[in-house]
Amino acid sequence: MKSGEAESHGTSPGEPPRPPDVERLRRELEAYMSKRGLRSTEQRRLIIDVFFDHAEHITIDQLLERVRAIDSRVGYATVYRTMKMLVDGGIVSERRFGDGHTRYELADEEAHHDHLICLECGSITEFEEPMIEQLQEAIAERYAFELRRHKHELYGICANCRKRLGTKNR
Repeated sequence: MKSGEAESHGTSPGEPPRPPDVERLRRELEAYMSKRGLRSTEQRRLIIDVFFDHAEHITIDQLLERVRAIDSRVGYATVYRTMKMLVDGGIVSERRFGDGHTRYELADEEAHHDHLICLECGSITEFEEPMIEQLQEAIAERYAFELRRHKHELYGICANCRKRLGTKNR
């Protein structure tokens, strides 16, 4: 697995978290662009399509590389502005996992997941754990706190790197 690629695990081994509702997010994007009078240019559509097809914690540079494999005329600024529009529209979330890069993923609260980030190789594992969600709700209730959203990131060393480094779980 390459640095930054996502591996997914759900509530039981091998079961991935719920995937984002891509069609709903596309409809929301169309409505957002229409409401603000934003044009749907050929390059913008290409960037959006490539992102939606590869929305796993991707950086601007990674997205630009994939877009340029299809159309070499697309520039960095165009990709950056398109991703900013997607973030501003609530279609995409920016994530910063401490590696100096901003990563992007689809922003679907109904497909909520948390992250395990390897400090050695940069791999990002998505997971969904009902016990964590229940505990967060109980803590919020205990403090009379109206919880709107959260992000849960755990940093450590993945199994592959531990094996490569010859270390064991503590």
